[in-house]
Amino acid sequence: MPGKMRYFVLFGLFGFLLTFAVASSSNLFTTSLVRGIIAFIVWFGLSYAANWMIGFMKEMAPASMDEDLITPQDDEGKGGQLDLTTPDETDELNELLKQPPGNQTGNDDFTPLNPPRLVKTPDDKDPEELAKVVRHLTEN
Repeated sequence: MPGKMRYFVLFGLFGFLLTFAVASSSNLFTTSLVRGIIAFIVWFGLSYAANWMIGFMKEMAPASMDEDLITPQDDEGKGGQLDLTTPDETDELNELLKQPPGNQTGNDDFTPLNPPRLVKTPDDKDPEELAKVVRHLTEN
């Protein structure tokens, strides 16, 4: 473990230096230092967690190898071939094309939308009256 601890500290130091260098360009020294220390802790923890997971997977590997040996022999060929051909459907397509157009179902329910037409009403306003209204509004 002491040999591994050296690598954890080196990863943490790398994270500290990287974060401190980036943060020092736009922050105060103390802010950059605090962020560097936080980065050291995070990188140290990540390297420790990665080492733990790799060690855990190394311990699990022999058990999974034994399980592979126990599997029955008839499953070996399953899933090894891929058939990319589509079934022949030309007869079904020909039957659909031969149907007369009057024999279609479901079209009776459809009715096109007939919205009401917009009708322009004739202007009953006199141009002189409109000019008086505009003058009255501009005076106030």
